[in-house]
Amino acid sequence: MPIEIPKDKWPGSVRKVTVGATAAEGGTRAKTVTVGGQTTMPYLQYEALTPNTPVVAIEIKSRKPEDWSPLLVETWGDAMSDPAQWAKKAEEAGADLIVLALTLEDSADDAVNAVKSVLSATGLPLIVWGPGQAEKDNDLLVPVAEATKGEKIMLGICEDKNYRTIVATAMANGHLVQARTPMDVNLAKQLNILITDMGLPADRIVMDPTTGALGYGIEYGYSVMERLRLAALQGDAMTQLPMMVTPGFEAWKAKESKVGEGVPEAWGDWAARGIHWETLTAVALVESGADLIVLRHPESVKRVKEAIAELMVTA
Repeated sequence: MPIEIPKDKWPGSVRKVTVGATAAEGGTRAKTVTVGGQTTMPYLQYEALTPNTPVVAIEIKSRKPEDWSPLLVETWGDAMSDPAQWAKKAEEAGADLIVLALTLEDSADDAVNAVKSVLSATGLPLIVWGPGQAEKDNDLLVPVAEATKGEKIMLGICEDKNYRTIVATAMANGHLVQARTPMDVNLAKQLNILITDMGLPADRIVMDPTTGALGYGIEYGYSVMERLRLAALQGDAMTQLPMMVTPGFEAWKAKESKVGEGVPEAWGDWAARGIHWETLTAVALVESGADLIVLRHPESVKRVKEAIAELMVTA
């Protein structure tokens, strides 16, 4: 006797968001990246096909970071001192997008020059992060947005304390925003409401609900993303946005990834452990509904993209 698998039909869906603009669209990118569009929970392909494959971005910095794991420094080498060269290597490593993180040491001119050099070095869509202090973020992201008008870059990190300036410059220059909140469904929804109330279309917002790394709060991050997706499919318009997460940042600050000495022998090989930590964190979040995943190590990128390809297979 055949068994019929029950299928859910949801009244809501996730919006599609496109990052980047080609020459025909007023930009210079070789391609664009579209995420979102789901009409069911992640990878239930028998209910509805996943319309857009989740994508992987690689994070680079405008200046060589002093606080990254030695394993990452060894992997990227001299490219870390030149964002354009680093972006080229990231593209070769399989990145779908580039994340360029600016620093507190950057001036507005430094930031604009770094962004323009990356845009010249690669045809991938670009996400630009400020250094994480509201006033400095505004000082750097406004001139960056103006200098890249039409490129449809994603500006981050847009939070409750600085969203007005970032949203205003995104609106004026045709960009998108990365809306970040602590791990909380209601806070994520509230920030989306504030941003859209300013007039930015919802199809130019990607939610960043944040997460912890494997062993450092990933369970809570997973559950928040799951609840956001359920709310979206149930018809809540202010949660119907694609989600991005930063497992690279989270995993490589964990002791298990960052430290190679003075740890139990049972932890095993340091390099293998660090890559495993990033990969497992990322794959868990992909399975919870992440549309855009930001990583740091090229081997993690390869493994996560292989996992995504397996999830996208239909029977």
